Amino acid sequence: MQATIDNKYQIDLSKPLDISIPLTNNEQNPIAWYQDVPEIEPVKMGDWIGKVSKGKSSTNFNNIFFNPHAHGTHTECLGHITHDFYSINKCLQKFFFTAEVISVQPQSINEDLVITKSEIESALKNKETEAIIIRTLPNLERKKSKKYSNTNPPYLEESAAIYIRELGIQHLLIDLPSVDKEHDEGKLLAHKAFWNVKDVSVLNDDARMNCTITELIYVSDIILDGSYILNLQIASFENDASPSKPILYRIE
Repeated sequence: MQATIDNKYQIDLSKPLDISIPLTNNEQNPIAWYQDVPEIEPVKMGDWIGKVSKGKSSTNFNNIFFNPHAHGTHTECLGHITHDFYSINKCLQKFFFTAEVISVQPQSINEDLVITKSEIESALKNKETEAIIIRTLPNLERKKSKKYSNTNPPYLEESAAIYIRELGIQHLLIDLPSVDKEHDEGKLLAHKAFWNVKDVSVLNDDARMNCTITELIYVSDIILDGSYILNLQIASFENDASPSKPILYRIE
């Protein structure tokens, strides 16, 4: 099925490229921020169990307990770091964007692995885009089930986040649990730089309300660096973040 985006870009909707990681209730699920495995369990009321295979229910009827930030692909708004409440469901009102996939090799700096401004600048090659999708190298399959807590994963240099913001990029997607360092004393330099949040207690007028960060994606090697259309799908959660399903389409 063909579609035209912005009266300019032709895509085939029958050929989606999913860059999300599914949420499961086993050890195949990625985990960050010191949480346990997500729970997906049938409802129990007395001797009734919401599971068809148990013989007393005509439907499968599960409760799910998870944390959007810790358990898989999620999209967050600036409400993730502000004193006042802002909802991703209100901040994200458009869902199709031009996007550039880039691959970068984090650099070793003072015992950290850091994605630098120069790497982003070199990979983007001055292309104009609404969204940037950062694939870190090496691109190992185990990213999809990695246990990130207390591993000091790579992160985005503050100046790189500023550069991305100054390019006018509205949506930042990355295959890491955070754009910031795991233990950073709450500084959150890259989050603040990308959203242009100068004071988390009193939000500045030029903070980027409609911009998002998506973390814990996985970009398969079959998806080459270059230009795509991004469909950024979220659940309608009134929360700072939602589990999400970013989909790419090749531009024909």
